[in-house]
Amino acid sequence: MFEAAFKAMAQMASPEFRRVLFKSIGLALVVVVLFGIGLHRAFSWMADSGATWAEASTGFVPHTAWSILVWVLSFAAALGILTGAVFLMPAVTAFAGSFFVDEIAGEVERKYYPAELPGKELPLGRAVYEGIKTALVSIAVYLCAVPFLLFAGLGLVLMFVAAAYLLSREYFLLAAMRFRSPDEARAMRRANRTSVFMAGVPIALFVMIPIVNLATPLFAMAMMVHLHKKLSGTRVELIEPTPVAGRERIRNP
Repeated sequence: MFEAAFKAMAQMASPEFRRVLFKSIGLALVVVVLFGIGLHRAFSWMADSGATWAEASTGFVPHTAWSILVWVLSFAAALGILTGAVFLMPAVTAFAGSFFVDEIAGEVERKYYPAELPGKELPLGRAVYEGIKTALVSIAVYLCAVPFLLFAGLGLVLMFVAAAYLLSREYFLLAAMRFRSPDEARAMRRANRTSVFMAGVPIALFVMIPIVNLATPLFAMAMMVHLHKKLSGTRVELIEPTPVAGRERIRNP
């Protein structure tokens, strides 16, 4: 697990990974911004409509008081959306990363496994489906864990564990399905569930760091490519050149 994590981190500085990183960050930011703007406008509209109805119904409260209330509610909604964006970042990155995982996997395979047949790219529909599925499951888990934030940070622990489980499962399946059918990939994950979950721990740590977590798809996919190779019995190292014929050491009898 640690070797796979170190190799994934080292390769993130390569020009090929940087190009994918910029595209992934751009898409993730677009998704977060559009989602945030949509939610904020919806909440602001509800607050304004509610205040207008309440003002017309009561009639004795000054209009200025209702305007201040609407502003306060809109500001609170903005803070809530920003907080929610931080906690839901794993869901956003899972969706955004679905468009680039094959490109990342291909770079890892070309560098570390040049002598092996490359994996087969997933159909775009399948990759997007896996990303949306994990994003929706992530949102459901995080919403269920939010109430536990009131109990000595238990919610943070639950969300960390959920992120480790969900992200490790998603990216391992994406790496495995380049070489296996979806059913075979799921069966392999179940047979190695402990190793896959433990590999999700550094991914969960990675995704909890603001700004840095925008690169989660690159790190997670690269790491899971190495893990899949290791669990498949492949050496996780660069292929050494074959010795030139005639230069083998001759042992004395």
